[in-house]
Amino acid sequence: MTEIKRILENYIPLAKSTAKMFGPNCEIVIHDLTNPHASVMFTVNNHVTGREIGQSFDHLVKTVLQSKQFKEDHLAGYSFKTEDNRTIRSSTSLIRDNEQKVIGAFCINFDVEALNQMQHFMDTFLSPPVDVQENRTPSSEDEIENVEGIVDQLIQQIIQNSVHPFMKRYEKIELIRFMDEKGIFLMKGSVEKVASLLGISKVTVYSYLDDIKNKSS
Repeated sequence: MTEIKRILENYIPLAKSTAKMFGPNCEIVIHDLTNPHASVMFTVNNHVTGREIGQSFDHLVKTVLQSKQFKEDHLAGYSFKTEDNRTIRSSTSLIRDNEQKVIGAFCINFDVEALNQMQHFMDTFLSPPVDVQENRTPSSEDEIENVEGIVDQLIQQIIQNSVHPFMKRYEKIELIRFMDEKGIFLMKGSVEKVASLLGISKVTVYSYLDDIKNKSS
């Protein structure tokens, strides 16, 4: 067992106890962010969102790291909709190793539809949802460096897990498509970092992004 796997598996009892405490509407997902393409390594009550082991993360960059409320490695109380239009209230906390590198995420997803029938409980339990559409404006240089460092680690891990000496153009495009879908390029300087690690120019990265957008439109 690797050290990273051991650290992440230490959170499994917490995941199980949290899910038992809040019942079947509470889903817990543990992500291994050293394996971004298949980061989900443990779930409880995964019927809430349908998250499966071996899937990738969805909201980490676009919602959590981009939020103005993300501080001290966590974001609590943000909302998103499932494909069948149920409202899920979520919290995400990052997990770091002994060297303070981000290696995982502990996510709580709560189906709040049932709470709509319990007005009193809803009033005390639910606060106004975090506006995830606002551009992130960290209040300190430390926060900026923290978020940039997390995304840098994700970029390095994604490319490290995929790059090889004989990588074809279509493979690079698919890799960039994955990072674009995960919101990596929302972060300042990410294009330059990806270009450097792939050994291509940033103009080439932009051209690949244009190709991806043209094919999806």
